[in-house]
Amino acid sequence: MSDERFDCIIVGGGLAGLTAAYVLAGEGQEVLLVEKGNYSGAKNMTGGRLYGHSLNRVVADFAERAPVERKIVKERLSRGVGENMSTVEYDSAGVACPPGESYAVLRGKFDRWLADQAEEQGAMLIYGVRVDSLLEEDGKVYGVVAGDEEMEANVVILADGVNSLLAQKLGYKSQPLASQATVGVKEIISLSEETINERFNLASGEGLAWMFLGDGQVYDAFIYTNKDSVSVGVTMMAEDVDKTESSVPQMLEDFKNHPQIAPLLEGGRLMEYSAHLIPEGGESMLPKLYGDGVLLAGDAAALCANLGFTLRGMDMAVESGLLAAQTVLAAKEKGDFSAAALSAYEQALNESFILNCVKGGEACREAVKAGGYEGDPASAFNAAMDKAGIR
Repeated sequence: MSDERFDCIIVGGGLAGLTAAYVLAGEGQEVLLVEKGNYSGAKNMTGGRLYGHSLNRVVADFAERAPVERKIVKERLSRGVGENMSTVEYDSAGVACPPGESYAVLRGKFDRWLADQAEEQGAMLIYGVRVDSLLEEDGKVYGVVAGDEEMEANVVILADGVNSLLAQKLGYKSQPLASQATVGVKEIISLSEETINERFNLASGEGLAWMFLGDGQVYDAFIYTNKDSVSVGVTMMAEDVDKTESSVPQMLEDFKNHPQIAPLLEGGRLMEYSAHLIPEGGESMLPKLYGDGVLLAGDAAALCANLGFTLRGMDMAVESGLLAAQTVLAAKEKGDFSAAALSAYEQALNESFILNCVKGGEACREAVKAGGYEGDPASAFNAAMDKAGIR
């Protein structure tokens, strides 16, 4: 057993965990972050769009220093991914969800940058280590077990992804149901900056987010433009995987070969292929978010929403990491890390945009799918968000 007792141990080096580490270390707390991958972002397969409002509160003007790919200035929404596809394009600033700027990012690069910022604040990050279990006594979590090593802390933040086995062992959440999770498959395809600008009608530094609602198809799809590559992928509910003769990778190939999509990707070189589960169960999927000595953040807390015209998850991870860190700081000041003290975390989530968005995401998506966006998409999407109680 290590002789050192940390103020906080964080499991998982994604956006939620790194944000919590950055904030806590910046306040002088002894923080250890444990990541199973060889570096932060090594296993992260989420791709696309980061709304910057939450991270700007943590790292001011982050976009000027971070390896963002492009600032999203245009949106497209297509209904259908089959032969009949109708598409609208609009200015990204027209939809106030959330307000502020958003960026295309590649998580392998971006997470490593944020990890460097956390280390500069004084956080200790270790990689290539799997946390096998948690240290518990009388229902209180007081550390982690990694291999033969036991490490103690006042609080443990679980930010270890949608499948969080540690949260499942605690009994705080169940394995995701097929009706609650989406299977996502993504490729990153290399194209020159000039080619992307020409084919997608963009200026240098400008980005496009393009969502496809698969009316008549079992899958949805997306395209995000990076500086010199394109992120392209398909998503489908896990429960629908057995309802089609095509495999998910074949669906992606079918989408890439669509007559309206193939010319945009022509001549591109495959750089990366990945697949992962996305928590989209809404309120029904929310786990127990806190307990004696433990908090859940990011995908581990099922904080994600598909609003139809956009996917929200990365900004929720950042915000939940920030709120978790603030809760830990308040608990440290009181010297109380009980569930009663840490319950302030769930209250903070309720007062933020996060739980509203998670709970209203399905209603917003259905409102968007119902149509009515052809004439004035920004107004229609804002009306859908109002109907679902999202802002």
